[in-house]
Amino acid sequence: MKVKRKIIEINDELCNGCGQCVPSCAEGAIQIIDGKARLVAEKYCDGLGACLGECPTGALKITERMADDFDAASVQEYLNHQESREAHQVKAGETRQPRQEASLACGCPSTHLESFGQSGSGPGDSHPACQCADTASGLSHWPVQIRLVPPSAPFLKEADLLVTADCAAVAYPDLHRDFLSGRAVLMGCPKFDQAEEYIRKFTAIFQTAKIKRITILMMEVPCCSGLSIIVERGLAAAGVTIPVERIRVSSRGEILDRKASAD
Repeated sequence: MKVKRKIIEINDELCNGCGQCVPSCAEGAIQIIDGKARLVAEKYCDGLGACLGECPTGALKITERMADDFDAASVQEYLNHQESREAHQVKAGETRQPRQEASLACGCPSTHLESFGQSGSGPGDSHPACQCADTASGLSHWPVQIRLVPPSAPFLKEADLLVTADCAAVAYPDLHRDFLSGRAVLMGCPKFDQAEEYIRKFTAIFQTAKIKRITILMMEVPCCSGLSIIVERGLAAAGVTIPVERIRVSSRGEILDRKASAD
């Protein structure tokens, strides 16, 4: 079905066929064909632009036009086919590796839910906050990766939620003091992680956890804006309205701008 939506556009004249955009597309929508980057099928492109930052010649941009609607089921089927084919090639003695590494098995300690309060926790706390000079940890729970946190996690209930890009958490020097304290946090990478998986996760969180406010911390690079789009699509799918503040951080750790939605 054709719909008007955002989708990748590739400039043939600018594309040099380097292929740097290919691995950044988690859906496998871009391939190098006859020496140029090509969109394999419109329905495989989610329009989030995770590939934009990888192109050294500026041949990629997001445009809005009539196109086949994004089809997550077709993407999964396509990726499964690609993985099976590549696995067959490896088994046949070729050198290529499967497209995606296997997921970690469940049971890893990183998946265990924990709430351990703010800094200054009591003597019975088995996880006392680290006191580093004049800075204390503001982290109040575990885990923090989007893919590991279930929508039913108790620390999400009626929380002020910080959604941060991995890189922004590293770049901004006072993350604990300015953003973690008093907030539940979820972090991930809109460039390399599975966007549709995250949209479904946020949809479930917004439907069940009664989140009060959302702060999105992201880098200045274009592909990082995908984090905001993921949250917006989760809100739309959940059918709820929650105040959102978007904050962009430079690679030098400076806050470039803050934009708040209407409460």
